[in-house]
Amino acid sequence: MAVGILQKENVDCTVRKFLIENCSIILFHYDGNVDGWHDLQWNNKAVHIVARNQTKWWFAKRFLHPDVVSVYDYIFLWDEDLGVENFHPGRYLHVMSSEGLEISQPALDPDLSSDIHHRITVRNRMTKVHRRIYDQRGSLRCSDESKGPPCTGWVEGMAPVFSRAAWQCVWHLIQNDLVHGWGLDMKLGYCAQGDRTEKVGVIDTEFIVHMGIPSLGGSSINKASNHRSLDLRTHIRRQSTAELKIFKARWNKAVNEDREWVDPF
Repeated sequence: MAVGILQKENVDCTVRKFLIENCSIILFHYDGNVDGWHDLQWNNKAVHIVARNQTKWWFAKRFLHPDVVSVYDYIFLWDEDLGVENFHPGRYLHVMSSEGLEISQPALDPDLSSDIHHRITVRNRMTKVHRRIYDQRGSLRCSDESKGPPCTGWVEGMAPVFSRAAWQCVWHLIQNDLVHGWGLDMKLGYCAQGDRTEKVGVIDTEFIVHMGIPSLGGSSINKASNHRSLDLRTHIRRQSTAELKIFKARWNKAVNEDREWVDPF
């Protein structure tokens, strides 16, 4: 998780859930504040890495190389603003394994004030897992004929979970010099180790709350620093938009140059 001290209480709740399941914890401190976590009982059990104003994808590219994390069956690369009261890592991974999912995310419960950006992430109370949505509103046309995101074969970037094989592929998708604020999640299906409409899914039985707290830019303790943080977040969002264009251009260039590559989708 990429974390800032303002989300300490929430991160504490999340970490304690995962430690029960014998998971390893790496915290990426984007605000530079490591000392503020020393009072937590599990602090010495976590790995702490510091780089100011960086994103979790930036950290993941540099510190979660597939060879380094090859001992682990699954990688959770989560945001810090997730509520986990109704989430159990052990049960979640049992479902992910039994359903044959290589990439997944827990569903978001709209009744618990989740910040919903994409309908496919909404919890379905009638199913254990869902892999697609059906929607004919606005410009979205999702049906049984839909073959890709955002209708099927897709999870959002705030709480993805990857199998070891999927992560080895995803790591290579992450660009060293891009923050990946948006857009990378649209390509994750290429790492599904097969048919993304079957291997990528949203798990409904273990659900979370996405609080949607804007945290880029670190902590704020007064109006002046809050203004600076807001300016920095705005800058990073603009940078993310610009870099999404770069990412798409690189993807298209690679496709054009590799004459033997066939798009499976």
